[in-house]
Amino acid sequence: MKVFLIAGEPSGDALGAALMKGLSSLHPGAAFEGVGGPLMEAQGLKSRFPMEELSVMGLAEILPKYAHLKRRIAETAAAVTASRPDVLITIDSPDFCLRVVRAARAAQAGLRTVHYVAPTVWAWRPGRAARMAPLIDHVLALFPFEPPYMQAAGMSCDFVGHPIATAERATEAEAAAFRTAHDIGPDQPLVLCLPGSRRGEVTRLAARFNEALLRLRDREPSLRVVLPTVRGVAPMVREMAARWPHPPLVVEDSADKRSAFAAANLALAASGTVSLDLAANRVPMVIAYDMHPLSRWLIGRMLKVDTVTLVNLVSESRAIPEFLGSECQPEPITRTLAHLLESEAARAEQIAAMDLTMRRLGEGGTPPGLRAAQSVLAFLDRKSGR
Repeated sequence: MKVFLIAGEPSGDALGAALMKGLSSLHPGAAFEGVGGPLMEAQGLKSRFPMEELSVMGLAEILPKYAHLKRRIAETAAAVTASRPDVLITIDSPDFCLRVVRAARAAQAGLRTVHYVAPTVWAWRPGRAARMAPLIDHVLALFPFEPPYMQAAGMSCDFVGHPIATAERATEAEAAAFRTAHDIGPDQPLVLCLPGSRRGEVTRLAARFNEALLRLRDREPSLRVVLPTVRGVAPMVREMAARWPHPPLVVEDSADKRSAFAAANLALAASGTVSLDLAANRVPMVIAYDMHPLSRWLIGRMLKVDTVTLVNLVSESRAIPEFLGSECQPEPITRTLAHLLESEAARAEQIAAMDLTMRRLGEGGTPPGLRAAQSVLAFLDRKSGR
């Protein structure tokens, strides 16, 4: 079986790697081609170009890179056509991936297509499902409430669980060892600073996050800050953080990041899937995010929900505080972080919402990568009439 996969972000790279592992276990000899990051490469994929080229978000952020992305779309579609895969699996990054699918399907009638990560039509732009349906046969959904939206648009869809539910986590001993290795006392407050995995996010958010944490340090002089990062932005993060008045500890290694999450008391994070990583480790958090003013205005007009934090949505609570758009300012963020450090009740409310979120996402069940692989193979069997 030949599988062509495309991922454009670190979260998609993780999904793709788990899916590849599941497919290899259920269908030994499966061959993989496409675009991905280091995790997918570790499962046997040789990426056609660096995945980080696709990690762009927001209309204003995409426009300067449009010509280059357009070339990559054409190149990738041509590669799919040349490969003649049994299935094309696109993973999130719909602005890029669905354009590739459209071009590849035009060149290869009958190409079977799967998209991993359902569009958030329950949050904004509900018409996306209908526009996706002519291009995508089958969808792998991360959240249990998503399949009906996809099926109503004409695609088959399975809830396969969220990978965070069974992701590897550091032990208490590893968390303690991390603190010891970096001279962080067992009672010192340790805060994670998570300004995003895209260059645009880091550029826009990091200075505000730093200012909020400097103010928090004034209240808690023993505060230590750890800044986990990813390969695509690590050099700029290290250079930027070195200029801060109190440089944070920057960690890129996966084991170090797991240990940092397990050791943390609190987090200030950009909106996104990182809120689920924090929930899995039961780390109380504050979410903050901003975009280019044009992107902010456009998305604000289309948003259908009153929260963008996944923990809030899955738990059907509003336990996680958010500072979005014009509200993403250091002073109110600092106040809320300080309240979380001081209030056991506020932390307990968040942890209860995290417990519920993780249960609903399949904590303790079959690994989502394996469930996703089972779903792909079942879809291909149906298409083949088996």
